[in-house]
Amino acid sequence: MNQHSSKADFLLIIVTLLAAVSWMFSKESLADMPPLLFMGSRFLLAGMILAFFGWRSLKSLSREQWRAAINIGLVFGIAMACWIMGLFTTRSIGEGAFITSLAVVLVAPLGYLLFRDSIARSTWVALPMAIAGLALLALQDGFHPEASQIYFFFAALLLSLTFILNSHAAAKTPALALSAIQLALVGLVSLTLSLALESWPAQVSANMLWWLSLSVIVGTAARFLLQTYAQGLTSPAHAAVIMVLEPVWTSAIAAWWFDERMSAQQLLGCALIFASLLANRWSNVRNFLRRRS
Repeated sequence: MNQHSSKADFLLIIVTLLAAVSWMFSKESLADMPPLLFMGSRFLLAGMILAFFGWRSLKSLSREQWRAAINIGLVFGIAMACWIMGLFTTRSIGEGAFITSLAVVLVAPLGYLLFRDSIARSTWVALPMAIAGLALLALQDGFHPEASQIYFFFAALLLSLTFILNSHAAAKTPALALSAIQLALVGLVSLTLSLALESWPAQVSANMLWWLSLSVIVGTAARFLLQTYAQGLTSPAHAAVIMVLEPVWTSAIAAWWFDERMSAQQLLGCALIFASLLANRWSNVRNFLRRRS
């Protein structure tokens, strides 16, 4: 195992922890801020920070690259608006993290429907487990899915579309510039929706600024900068294996910070979703384990 691989693994584990901690920062921020206003402020500021570091790359983009990045950013923006509404209304952050992680499994079937991309055999194993896990979460006391579950599922669906579009654009556009544009677009989409749908607070509290700052600097800008750097040290397939840890860390943090507890049915549903993530990436998981031995 080479030095770059070890360094990438360590950094990607930190990235998954930052992503998980970001759920906590976001939930705390929602105590004082309307959800769409928070999301818009967080991502627009984070996008500006990344643009500062990647301004040379931004200046060199062609009109076609700008158009592709903006289109992806708009889809990403709607996805994150659904995500923040899910977080705002949920009673279980851990459950929301696992539902959102379904985006990884949905990439293949959505890619086939939209672009006739091929589907790996592992996907056909992963999909039934993902559906069964989602059903266990939604079928508590009959079919009564909560609003948060619906928001998280649509966020996962749109995030999978974002991944597909990104796979085409990332090969032609510098990663830092692409991330800066997308984060800024998420901010603009969310702020536009917030102006239309929400009432803004009359004053900014110190508590609000504290959690918003942590979300912007640690949970978004630092995370994406570190993720971009770490992914450059290893293959996307290798990185994907480690990134599936995010819902696990998120559930652990939610249990520790918010004292969340899941029922046996919820735990089984989340376990099935996590198993579907591993099954979906099984060839990558197998290669990862071989490299670590």
